[in-house]
Amino acid sequence: MTTQQEKARLLRELHRPGEPLVLANVWDAASARLVAGAGARALATASASVSWSLGSPDGGGADREQVLARTAEVVRSVDLPVTADLESGYADTAAGVGATVTALLATGAVGVNLEDADHTPEQAAERVAAARAAADAAGVPLFLNARTDVFLHGLGEPEGRLDEAVRRLRAYVEAGADGVFVPGVTDPETVAALVAAVPAPLNVLAAPGAPTVAELAKLGVARISLGPGLAKVAYAAVRRAAEEVYASGTYASLDGGLTYPELNGLFTG
Repeated sequence: MTTQQEKARLLRELHRPGEPLVLANVWDAASARLVAGAGARALATASASVSWSLGSPDGGGADREQVLARTAEVVRSVDLPVTADLESGYADTAAGVGATVTALLATGAVGVNLEDADHTPEQAAERVAAARAAADAAGVPLFLNARTDVFLHGLGEPEGRLDEAVRRLRAYVEAGADGVFVPGVTDPETVAALVAAVPAPLNVLAAPGAPTVAELAKLGVARISLGPGLAKVAYAAVRRAAEEVYASGTYASLDGGLTYPELNGLFTG
């Protein structure tokens, strides 16, 4: 695979309802190469994982330029399509989101996640449209995954959340989104309803207790993300080993770690 356009087309083709693209989200070059080596067909960053590794809180706390630099690092580390989670675009205006997407494409990435966050649905749709226009101007068929946080943040009354999510997602698709993402939803009934109601590939955020990949595939899901799940596990291992050595002076928690040659070998040869 040699061109950004080819990677963009492949990423688009990998979003197949019933045969979902599985994304174990990464945050740096080492995690990218490990996930690629495990058999990933594409890579995705997670904003929380990237933000934490940069010393910033998730939810708008990271510096845009640092996030883009880290994205470029991930892109350089693998020969796979890379999609980046850019929260709500790291910009106050729709035009600013367009500028962010232009800068993202310069890293070689071919996909983006944009969330509605605290914006009104109308504002979020404008931001999606600006991102689409920026990609079109650059000549890259960017896969734009539009996220709504209706369920994640518990917006409105529970009985109205499905209709509100569908209303928002349809507006984002009309504005130029290629796929839709609804974190906070894994129950089969709601997932199936979203698949049926929104004319775009559905992305589900998976975690312990969620339906398996095979079960979500049967519901028509096209994309499954682990979000910050891998980073949580990695940082838990760091804390566990550190607490052990400082509390008891022992090192048992270091058992099972990757070897030096394995990790060093990711970047040699």
